Amino acid sequence: MPYPSSAPARVRAPLLLLRDELQERLDTLARAHRVPGAQLVLDTGSETVALHTGVADTGTGEHLRADTAVPVGSLTKPYTAALVMLLAEDGDLDLDEPAAEHLPELRQLPEVTIRHLLGHTGGLPTGPDSDAAARTTAARYLAAVCTAEDALFPPGTDFSYSNAGYVAAGRLVETVTGMSWHEAVRALLLEPFGTGPVFVDTAAPERPVAAGHALNAATGRARAVRQNLAPLEAPAGALLASATDLAALGAALAGRAKALPPDLAEQMRRPQPGARPGALADGWGAGVALYRHGGQWWCGHDGNAMGTSCHLRADPDSGLVVAFTGNAGAATALWRELAAELEELAGVRVPAAIAPVGAGESVAPPGCAGEYRNGSLRYRVEAAGDGPATLSVDGDPPIPLRCYADLSYDLVAPDTGRPEPGGSFRRDPATGRIDRVQVSGRTARRTGSG
Repeated sequence: MPYPSSAPARVRAPLLLLRDELQERLDTLARAHRVPGAQLVLDTGSETVALHTGVADTGTGEHLRADTAVPVGSLTKPYTAALVMLLAEDGDLDLDEPAAEHLPELRQLPEVTIRHLLGHTGGLPTGPDSDAAARTTAARYLAAVCTAEDALFPPGTDFSYSNAGYVAAGRLVETVTGMSWHEAVRALLLEPFGTGPVFVDTAAPERPVAAGHALNAATGRARAVRQNLAPLEAPAGALLASATDLAALGAALAGRAKALPPDLAEQMRRPQPGARPGALADGWGAGVALYRHGGQWWCGHDGNAMGTSCHLRADPDSGLVVAFTGNAGAATALWRELAAELEELAGVRVPAAIAPVGAGESVAPPGCAGEYRNGSLRYRVEAAGDGPATLSVDGDPPIPLRCYADLSYDLVAPDTGRPEPGGSFRRDPATGRIDRVQVSGRTARRTGSG
């Protein structure tokens, strides 16, 4: 997947002249989406505007500030990936060597390389939930889920988003450096970026922090929720950061920061073979998602913790960075609407999300029905008669699918009937039989017939 030539993103006017208009839209959209607090940063490399609105915690009423740290969930992963890249540059490890050379708990998967871990192409399952992970160690966790029996596909041939892969990447950092992951990310990245370190398990943070929020359907009010992350999952999702902090990461990924040399940033942005992330992005590099938008290639990542939604996008051609945090799950919709409005307000098209397929004849592919598994997750696809195919996860109510001839499908929201990006079915290249289904970036392997 080569990068096409493209015109870099340009802001249509000095950011100082756009500040008031951008602030008004952030305020208005946060109220409309019932998001207690949000932050937005636009950084062109020569000027920066940092905006914030609302409260950090509805329980205390504390205002959200520019430096308030928000749980960023999976936006922790690019930091962990950058740590591994720095260690590779120093010669402490080779990205293309088997991860099991450093981590004996991966001995059942000898073909999975360190590069596969960073790009979610190793065929590892997502792993158990945080409650189960909290009762074990990282080594036992990995030995339990990274087995030949649970492997989803041959390494390097497909994509499945995996927290387990980043638990392994964090273990690599600890094994090679002799430091804990927390110590390594603090010393090698956060402090050089000028980011005050805050983690989910920080007892007394030295800077203001925000709570995540869930909407109470009965009262229509947002209430603060507790973060639930097992300590061993820290390399996959333990960081708290402000939009300004995320913008510093974005600038590094765009190749304009000393803490992450530009050649390493370029390597992180390089598309990985076999990485077909479907509903998550257009491609994947070593720790970063890749987005094709308006003839341009952007990089970044999304992160959702308990009751938060955070997003980072960077255009390597121009150096433009856009970072957003919101302390409610509804902030995902806020981000998408705000990103769409940035084109009108600032003249910049930001790839907020992958669009649903939404076109062509809807055809449930023959042979798609059956049961599929990704670790402890169970999926069931049903397709009977002339009705639509449906998908259920772990026994939840089935969701209608809008299937297309190329084996892709959209999820049809039961409440609105609107399509959302879903994923695709995969065929075994040897038999032509549908043997896997990818659901929102996670691939599941067939375990039974329909």
